[in-house]
Amino acid sequence: MEHKKTYNAMELKTAHGNVIIEGPITSKQLAGLEFHKDLIAFRPSALQHKALIEIADLPEGRIIIARDQETVVGYVTFLYPDPLERWSEGKISNLIELGAIEVIPKYRGASVGKSLLKVSMMDSFMENYITITTEYYWHWDLKGTGLNVWEYRKVMEKMMSAGGLEWFATDDPEICSHPANCLMVKIGKNVDQESVQQFDRLRFKNRFMY
Repeated sequence: MEHKKTYNAMELKTAHGNVIIEGPITSKQLAGLEFHKDLIAFRPSALQHKALIEIADLPEGRIIIARDQETVVGYVTFLYPDPLERWSEGKISNLIELGAIEVIPKYRGASVGKSLLKVSMMDSFMENYITITTEYYWHWDLKGTGLNVWEYRKVMEKMMSAGGLEWFATDDPEICSHPANCLMVKIGKNVDQESVQQFDRLRFKNRFMY
């Protein structure tokens, strides 16, 4: 499908000063910004910066950032699901995945994550997509936050709901491997019924297996 990207921005007041939430941003814009050294949830900071620049260049790739002046302090990415995951098997052209969301410890608890999701969904073109996120407890910063898996899961659900994502059931083995893992979804209001049915078949692949 055609991928339109409409830039949106907002300013968020925090105890550490004002943060700009904006995007989708281009790879060129992202390359020109500093990337905070504490953005290390998925890989070392410099490598994650490089990975995000590559995602920004993908036709469907969308990156919304939180920046403190010229330094990126948080981000969220949207792109097609990993080819190795079941969510790419249906070849649903209007299914997009929230691939990663990260905020540096200094700005956690300041609604930066929620604001990243709100700005993401300000783009009316997102109503053409089924947006999913797969939440696995082993990706969560339990040590850094001091939360247990259930407390962290509650925080994640609250944050995702700011972008309109809701809990959906699935029989995906990785998600079912721990009760705290979950699939969250937002079905855009312009998504056709056939795509929704295709997505439901992906959610429950083992429904008719005995």
